[in-house]
Amino acid sequence: MLDQKREHELYIKSVKRTNRKVIITRLIILVAIFVLWEISGRMKWIDPFLTSMPSRMWKSLVKIYHEGTLFKHIGVTCYETILGFIYSTLIGTFVAILLWWSNFACRVLDPYLVVLNALPKVALAPIIIFWVGNGTNAIVLVAILIAVVVTTINVLNGFKEVDKDKIKLMRTFGANKFQILIHLMIPSNIPTLISTLKINVGLSWVGVIMGEFLVAKEGLGFLIIYGGQISQLDIVMFSIIILAILAYLMYLVVDLIEKKISKKLKHYN
Repeated sequence: MLDQKREHELYIKSVKRTNRKVIITRLIILVAIFVLWEISGRMKWIDPFLTSMPSRMWKSLVKIYHEGTLFKHIGVTCYETILGFIYSTLIGTFVAILLWWSNFACRVLDPYLVVLNALPKVALAPIIIFWVGNGTNAIVLVAILIAVVVTTINVLNGFKEVDKDKIKLMRTFGANKFQILIHLMIPSNIPTLISTLKINVGLSWVGVIMGEFLVAKEGLGFLIIYGGQISQLDIVMFSIIILAILAYLMYLVVDLIEKKISKKLKHYN
């Protein structure tokens, strides 16, 4: 018994040590990239005008911060992204449930889902602007359109992959369709739902930035376009880096939710 306990402790220490090595290695690579970037710009190995440099990006970042608009731009983009993420997830899941509920509707609408998924959503932007105006609503709607079809397809495919024998068994015991949905389909597809959330993180950011490119007067997408228009690529580059950090943080939140749900499911099982 003591030997097993000792082996378990050694295993936990080994896992923690490996995790620390992974984190440290990631940080070293990140620092090395920025150092090499800075050196390459100063030594004229690359053109700083085209690629900027970390030091120049930092100066531009500090300048916009002192102007008092940096956090406003970040806040606007985060707000629009969160709205697009939540709405696209809820709407996509609801549509998937409706299509699973009616096999006839699913068969009729399946090719339309494929076409909508393949359609470049930015092509609809002029129409969206006429529908909802030139502002936040248009940006959020672009984000929803980009993510909602993928959500619908992923969740619907997850429903279709549930064991048919389990469905038959529940029907044998007198379960109706709603009970099958609540007690079998949704619990069986929690991993699929979490996976869809992770995909939606990236799609929501893409949708919002595309929307801001077209109609925004504030936000990180606006900063990127503005920096390009005035030939200040320092603004463009630090805006992209901020976007990458925010997207990663949002992904970590979803990953944390997944771990908590997984622990509860293991405890339940």
